[in-house]
Amino acid sequence: MTYKEVGSRERDIQRILDAHRFAVLATQRGGQPHTSLVAYTPLDGIRQLAFATYRSTRKFKSLLENHQVALFIGGQAASSHEVGERTLLTAHGMALEVSPDEKARVSHEHQMRHPDLQTFLSSPEAALVLVDVTAYQLVNDIEDVHWFHLTDVPA
Repeated sequence: MTYKEVGSRERDIQRILDAHRFAVLATQRGGQPHTSLVAYTPLDGIRQLAFATYRSTRKFKSLLENHQVALFIGGQAASSHEVGERTLLTAHGMALEVSPDEKARVSHEHQMRHPDLQTFLSSPEAALVLVDVTAYQLVNDIEDVHWFHLTDVPA
């Protein structure tokens, strides 16, 4: 992939991440897949995605056992031809609870994007999770599927 193609693909991914507020999180525990709706916030460009959940949830318990996750984003009108309105995006990565050193910064960013979650985020039972994205899969059509590995993007 050329430098120009990398930049274009990265901008497309950023537009999709910015255009949507929610994703379907896929986790797995004990061989059983599970999906959940989460409100996410992109951080560090396209490299990280943050979300919050209660520690008592199935998703959080699954994350403690298996850090590998996928987040499915998109699904607007199929008749649209604008990037981000028709493209479906799946982020693949490793999810860990945010470290105490990073919690204030990540929480602030997440609250800025989702002000309606302020009470939820201030709960002692809420965990803030950060996904370090390793790759994105972009699907424009059944035969138009592209993988974008973040190792292709200069840090």
